[in-house]
Formats: sequence, C-alpha cells, structure tokens
Amino acid sequence: MNYYIVIPSHNEENFISLTLQSLVEQTVLPKKIVVVNDNSTDKTEEIVTAFAKEYPFISLVNKTSDTIHLPGSKVIQAFQKGLETLDDNYDFIVKVDADLIFPSNYFETIISHFKSDDKIGMVGGFAYIEKNGDWILENLTDKDHIRGAFKAYRKDCFKQIGGLKPAMGWDTVDELLCKFYDWKVVTDRTLKVKHLKPTGANYNKTARYKQGEAFYSLGYGFFITSIASLKLAMRKRKPLLFFDYINGFWKAKSAKKPLLVTTEQAKFIRNYRWKKMKEKLF
Repeated sequence: MNYYIVIPSHNEENFISLTLQSLVEQTVLPKKIVVVNDNSTDKTEEIVTAFAKEYPFISLVNKTSDTIHLPGSKVIQAFQKGLETLDDNYDFIVKVDADLIFPSNYFETIISHFKSDDKIGMVGGFAYIEKNGDWILENLTDKDHIRGAFKAYRKDCFKQIGGLKPAMGWDTVDELLCKFYDWKVVTDRTLKVKHLKPTGANYNKTARYKQGEAFYSLGYGFFITSIASLKLAMRKRKPLLFFDYINGFWKAKSAKKPLLVTTEQAKFIRNYRWKKMKEKLF
C-alpha cells in the first residue's frame, strides 16, 4: 500500500530530525513526506531541507500564519497546505506531529491492519511520554481513540468524512464521522510512539476555553459536555480545568457558533456517546 505523510511544524528544531529519522528508517517507507514549515523562526526549515536533499521523497512547504499556537485550526490549516501539494495516488494518508519517534515497524503494521479489513478507516498506535527515565502511556484519552499526533486514514474514508476540520475537536469529530459512515477505527497497543513534547505544552492561556468550545461544536450538548469535561480535567490532574471547559462551552453556545457536524450527525454523536457511557457503567 502507498502512503503519504504530512507533518505540520512550527519551531521544531529540537525534535523534527528525530521524527524524520524514525520515518526514513521504516521497514516500509512512505512514498511521500511533506513537512509544512509554518512560520518557524528557528532552524526547522534548515533541518528539513537537509533531509530532503538526502531523501527525494521528502519535501518542504513554507507557510506563513499567526505565531500564536492554538489547538486545532493552526495545525490543520498547515496540514491542508501540505495536502494541496500531493496527488491522489495513495492508499492511506497520515497526519503526523513533528515531535515523535516511531518504532521501525510502525507503518508496516498499520498496512497489515488496513489490508485485514476493507472497512477499517483509521488506524493508530499509542503515545508514550518520558517520566523519570521511563516511557509511560500519555493517558489522556480512551484506549479506542487514536491520538491526533499520528492518525492514518484510508483514502476512501478520509474523503467521505470531508478531510480534517480546522478547529479544536478535529481529532474527535473525524472518528465520530468514521463511525457515522460505518467505518472501523483500530488502535494497536503494540505500537508505542514516543511523544517528545507533552500535549499542550505550547498552548497559551486562551486555549483552555477551546476544549469546551470543541465539545459544543461536536454537538455534545450540556450534559455530555459536563461529563466529558470532568473526565478530561481529572485525567490531566487539574480539576479546575472543568470550569474553563464549561465556560468555553457556554461562550460558544451564546455566540451561536456553527457546529462542525450536521444536525443528523450531531444526533448520532450524542446517541453514540450515551451508549459508550452506559457500557462503561453497566
């Protein structure tokens, strides 16, 4: 199977070489890697250019955007910029962060999953962070959720869900839309990806309201948002974040911001969330 990788990057000189090195050492190499250098002020461009000279399947695209790093819109706009440079001759496409180290068999294993079932739309492993010299699971999501840092999409699935939404919540709505269109989402516990920078490390203070806004934009409604907000705040071991998330939800609702999904899709998403909650309780 042919696969393409798009890597949005902003000031990643400390990590991008490690990410690219792990990708060029894959047992099954990607056909193309596009790194989108999004307004970096460090040596990101220089490092990627050096890799591109050595590996013809790596290319660099420069993009100028706001330097403020907010979750969602900035990274997906950069991803889209890279996607626009690619042709349609791929079997699956992967959005990758610029601060990861992949095991050498990562994409060989991803391919085996896609080949095993034509209804598998998305596949991914798990993120691990370093703590006191050990690599431990970055436990921010359920085990059936693929982290936004390394999502692989079958082409037909990617096109049917309409690509990626340039807003926080994109890496939840994509999976929910997969399920809406009867695609399967597969996570593989054997695939351990080293995440070199903790999630949200570069977000500024205004980002804390974005999570609640994301819950609103997914059509969750207040009760599901409350449960999801409490769960996420406790996972991050910062209980007071719950109030920021709820504040963000009400701000978005009061402003009547458009949803990322249709009315029909929002209804499906609420029913699906309630079903998953009941399964865990009973």
